Amino acid sequence: MRITPEIYGKMAENASPKSNSMVNVTTAFCVGGLICVLGELLLHALLAYGLGTKPALTWTSIALVGLSSLLTGTGVYQKIAKHAGAGTLVPITGFSNSISSSAIESKSEGYVLGVGTKIFTIAGPVILYGCTASVLYGVIYYFFGT
Repeated sequence: MRITPEIYGKMAENASPKSNSMVNVTTAFCVGGLICVLGELLLHALLAYGLGTKPALTWTSIALVGLSSLLTGTGVYQKIAKHAGAGTLVPITGFSNSISSSAIESKSEGYVLGVGTKIFTIAGPVILYGCTASVLYGVIYYFFGT
């Protein structure tokens, strides 16, 4: 039996679970918003404690990255992501999760050839293209900016 793209498309559609986009989008929005609210609450608590703006922002970022890594290591982050979908991809926590997941997954291969070489498997392209884009934008701004 020859499988044409049309037949394959129908097979994939039948095998794919049906999803309710409105529920998924709403859940992702709410969970992402809760992560951001948590960050804001932490930031304002640190500011109220007397920390300056820069140190409070720094410690908030550190706390969100640390909490995300801890939740990834204990398997809680994946359970949240299963239900929240893209809501857990709030930039700093999602980035921390991607690095932590890669490190945990490759730990059995050793620290040098496993963790050391594969820790940035998912995050590497983000870093590469982020740095490349920032250099490109910087050059454009240097020559054409005001």
